[in-house]
Amino acid sequence: MKTTDIENTRKLPYLKQFPDENGYFGKFGGSFVPENVAEAMQDITTAYHLIAQNSDFIAELRKIRKHFQGRPTPIYFAHNLTKKYGGAGIYLKREDLNHTGAHKLNHCMGEGLLAKFMGKKKLIAETGAGQHGVALATAAAYFGLECEIHMGEVDIAKEYPNVTRMKILGAKVIPVSFGAKTLKEAVDSAFEAYLKDTKNTMYAIGSVVGPHPFPKMVRDFQAVVGFEAKEQFIEITGELPDTVVASVGGGSNAMGIFSGFIDDAVELIAVEPLGKGSKLGEHAASLSYGSEGVMHGFRSIMLQDEKGEPAAVHSIASGLDYPSVGPEHAYLHSIKRTKIATIADEEAISAFFELSRKEGIIPAIESSHALAYALKIAPELKGKKILINLSGRGDKDIDFVVQNYGYGD
Repeated sequence: MKTTDIENTRKLPYLKQFPDENGYFGKFGGSFVPENVAEAMQDITTAYHLIAQNSDFIAELRKIRKHFQGRPTPIYFAHNLTKKYGGAGIYLKREDLNHTGAHKLNHCMGEGLLAKFMGKKKLIAETGAGQHGVALATAAAYFGLECEIHMGEVDIAKEYPNVTRMKILGAKVIPVSFGAKTLKEAVDSAFEAYLKDTKNTMYAIGSVVGPHPFPKMVRDFQAVVGFEAKEQFIEITGELPDTVVASVGGGSNAMGIFSGFIDDAVELIAVEPLGKGSKLGEHAASLSYGSEGVMHGFRSIMLQDEKGEPAAVHSIASGLDYPSVGPEHAYLHSIKRTKIATIADEEAISAFFELSRKEGIIPAIESSHALAYALKIAPELKGKKILINLSGRGDKDIDFVVQNYGYGD
C-alpha cells in the first residue's frame, strides 16, 4: 500500500474535520452576510488561522487561562445528590469557578487577544443573561480596549447585577427596547452598531452562532472545558463518564464540554429550554421544535413563525432565550451524535434549589436545565457516571429567583 493510501485511510479527529473551509458542518453553518461584512469576516478568519498556529499566541492564552482565569476548573463529585437519587454517580465540571463566574470568559479572552492582534480598538457584543457581557467587559479591561454591550431591556431588569458589573468594568451598556427586548433583539442591535465601524471594532459573538468563523472559533476556545474534563475524569475515576449533559441555547458551553468526548463512546445530551410549554412562543427549544433556516448570518435549525421569520421565544434563563442554535449542534443532532432533551422553567428552578440546598452550590438558571435533566435520568442509571457542565454560578439570578419563587421553601 502506498503512503498516500495509508494516510487516506486514517480517520481524522472530528475537530479536525469540521467545519470545512467554508464554515459548514454538513449543510449547516456558512456565512450569509452582506459583501462589506463578508470582507470583515474573511479578515477575522485569516487572522484567527494565523494566530491559532502561532506558538506565542498559544503560550499567551495558556498563561491567561492559568494565572488570570484560574484554570483548570475542578470536577466535583456531588456526593449528596448521588446519595439522594440513588443511581448514577453525579459529577460537575465547575465552570462557575472560572473567573467572572461562567464559561464565557474562555472565548472572550481569546477574542480579545485576537482583536488586539488585529489592531482593533473596540469590542462590541450582545448579551442575554449578562455573563458574556461581563466576560467581554473583563477582556476589554485586560487588553485595554473599549467595550460596548447591547442587552434587551427585559434581560437588564432580570439580570441587573450583571449590568452593574459590566458598568464597573468600564463597558457601555446599550439597552435594546424593540421587539421582545431580549437576546435576539440584542444581537440585531449589536450587529447594526458593528456595521458602522468594522475597521476599528471587533464583534465578539457570545456563542457558537453567527457567520463563519465564529461557530468554529468560539468552539475552539471553549474546547478547553472538554479537554480538561476528560483528563480530570480519567484521573479521578479511572474511566470516561457514561453520559455528558449540558444546557443549550446558542450552545457554547455544550460544544465546549462535548469537544473533549466527541470521538469517544460517551453519550452526549443537549438540554434545551422547554419554558412554559410546547406551543410556539412558550419555549426556546430550537432543535426539538424548529426547522431549517437562516438567521444572523448562518444556516441552522431555528424556530420560525408562519411567515418564516424568527419566532417569539421564552425561557426563564436569559442565556437560553434564543430562537436558533449553533450550526454544529444542528449537525451533531442530524447525524444522531447527540441526544436532545428538554426541561421546563419550573423543573430548572427546582434543580436550582436542589443543588443549592444539597451541595452548597448556587447554579446559574441556564446550568440548572442540564442539572434538572441529569437528576431525572440518574435513578435509572445505577452504576453509571454522569458529568454535567455547570456552566455558571447563580449570583446573577438570585434576586429574580427570590422575587418570583421565594427561597424554595
